[in-house]
Amino acid sequence: MMIRLQKYLAECGVASRRASEKLIEQGLVTVDGRVVTELGTKVEPGKSCVAYHGKPVVLEEKTWLMLNKPPGVICTSDDPQGRETILDMLPASSNRLYTVGRLDVMSEGLLLVTNDGELAHRLMHPRHHVEKKYQVWIDRELTKTEMDRMHKGLNSRGEMLKVLRVEPLKRMIASQPGYTLTLGEGRNRHIRRMMEVLDRNVVRLLRVSVGPLRLEKLRTGEHRHLDPWEVEKLRKAVGLL
Repeated sequence: MMIRLQKYLAECGVASRRASEKLIEQGLVTVDGRVVTELGTKVEPGKSCVAYHGKPVVLEEKTWLMLNKPPGVICTSDDPQGRETILDMLPASSNRLYTVGRLDVMSEGLLLVTNDGELAHRLMHPRHHVEKKYQVWIDRELTKTEMDRMHKGLNSRGEMLKVLRVEPLKRMIASQPGYTLTLGEGRNRHIRRMMEVLDRNVVRLLRVSVGPLRLEKLRTGEHRHLDPWEVEKLRKAVGLL
């Protein structure tokens, strides 16, 4: 079966489909020894010889991991400052793995790691409205007016940041009130910036779900492979089934 070159590159774990399109346009990809820059180009997996930067590109077995990220760990593959990264916490793999979105260094909780570029790209794209839930503990309670403002949108550095839902948590941390926040899309430091606008200090920020997946009993620092039915649920959530 013939498929588009950018989709093939994404499925091989080279990059997301959109990033792969840029690689093609830059002339960094060859098919059967010929540089290809047309995005409409199709290849046949197993027969076409595709290379990126002169190195053959082959389909990898898809890997999907769920990690409970601890605070203090960064979501990049390496760090010039020598800090611990997500990949330091995972078993060695021959596949190139990357995170589906990020959590800032002091945030914690559910993080997906994969080499499935196409599915990862769709999960991150706001068009697919994949909801993410967070639990946040802050130094002072939110008022009803402030929660209404969070629904309507808060202006942070010229960017409107919103939540879909705000629900008080019964569990407190050191007498600090907590809330469950549901986001339809996540901007850089989304929740922390909203709390800055509301003059609140974040005590703890924990992601507890991404789409149909829940963190549940996975302990801090632990990881596990997703079950096939969980990957199927993710694919269904972004229209791949």
